[in-house]
Amino acid sequence: MRVYNFSAGPAMLPLAALEAAQSELTDWQGSGSSVMEVSHRGKEFVACAAETEALLRELMGVPENYRVLFLQGGASGQFDAIPLNLAAEGDRVGFLNTGQWSAKAIKAARKYGLDVQVLADEAASNYTTTPAAGSYTVDPASTYFHYTPNETIGGVEFGYVPDAGDVPVVADMSSTILSRPIDVSQFGLIYAGAQKNMGPSGLCVVIVRDDLVGHARPSTPSIWDYRAMAESDSMLNTPPTFGIYLLGKILAWVKESGGLVAMGERNRAKADALYGYIDASGYYSNPVALDSRSWMNVPFLQANADLDKQFVSEAAAAGLTALAGHRSVGGMRASIYNAMPLEGVQALIDFMTDFERRNG
Repeated sequence: MRVYNFSAGPAMLPLAALEAAQSELTDWQGSGSSVMEVSHRGKEFVACAAETEALLRELMGVPENYRVLFLQGGASGQFDAIPLNLAAEGDRVGFLNTGQWSAKAIKAARKYGLDVQVLADEAASNYTTTPAAGSYTVDPASTYFHYTPNETIGGVEFGYVPDAGDVPVVADMSSTILSRPIDVSQFGLIYAGAQKNMGPSGLCVVIVRDDLVGHARPSTPSIWDYRAMAESDSMLNTPPTFGIYLLGKILAWVKESGGLVAMGERNRAKADALYGYIDASGYYSNPVALDSRSWMNVPFLQANADLDKQFVSEAAAAGLTALAGHRSVGGMRASIYNAMPLEGVQALIDFMTDFERRNG
C-alpha cells in the first residue's frame, strides 16, 4: 500500500515517475539491461543526460549563459565546493543565517580563510523568522552572497529574493527547487540536493553562471571543480546515473502536470489548507512567523507535547508516515513537496481533527 509520506528527505516522489521507471527497470530502451547497468559513456545514456538537462532548462527557464551540472556529494558537498570555486583566501563573503543549513554553509566557508560577514542572524527568534528586506546591506566588495531560501528543519522560508546589487547571489534551493517559477537570472549560482523535489539522494544539481566558472583553487577536488565538470558534461567521473535518469522522469511529470506555474498553484493550495487548519485550531500551533512560513516544510506543535510519539505512531498506522519533527526542534513536521497531493494534506487534517477529538 502506498502511504502519504511526509518525510523531509529522501522524500515522496511522483508515483507516475516511479511507475515509468519500474516499467523499464530491467530492460531500458530495449537494451536488455537496467539504466543502472549501462555505460555512462554510451551514446544512449549520454543522450538521456542531455535530455534531462534540456528539460530542466526548459522548465526553469535557465538562460544560455548558465551551466547545469549533475554532481555528487549532495548540497552539503557544495558548502565546501562553493568557496573553493568562487573565492580566494581573504575574500569577503556575505551570509544570512536563518537556521541549521545556513549555519553549516557558514561554518564550511570559514574553513577556507574567507572573511565571512554574517549580515543577519535570526537566533533571537529561535530561527522562526527571516530578516526583513532592506534590514541588511551586502558589501559591494563581497565575492558572493549566500542565503538559504527555505530552511527544511525549521520550516522557515524567504518571501523574497535578497537584493545584493552586483554581488552574485548563491542560493541553497534543496527544498524549494521546482516548487514554483523563479527567475534564474537573479542568481549567480543555485544548488540543490535532489532528494526533495528532484529524485533520489546522491544527486546534486548546480546551476552556475558562466562568469563564475573557471576560478577554482588548485586544491579543489576535480569532481567539484565547476569548469572541469562543465567541460566534461558532468562526466569527468562516473556520475549518479540512476539519479539523472529518474530526474528526467520527474521533470517529464512536472511538464505534463502543467509546469512550474501549476506546481506553484498546487503547492500554495496545500500550504494554505494546512496552515489554515492549524491556525484555526485551539490545539495545534505553528511556531513560524506568518511572513516566513515554508510552503514545503510545515512544523507544528500540539498542546500536550507528551503525546507527540503517540501522534506520530497512530498517524503512521493510518498511512501518514514520517511526521516526527527534526530531533533538534521536536514536535511534528509535514513536508509537502511536489509529489504530495492535496488529498494527502486533507488526510492529515482529518487525522489531526480525530486525534484532537480523542486527546484534546
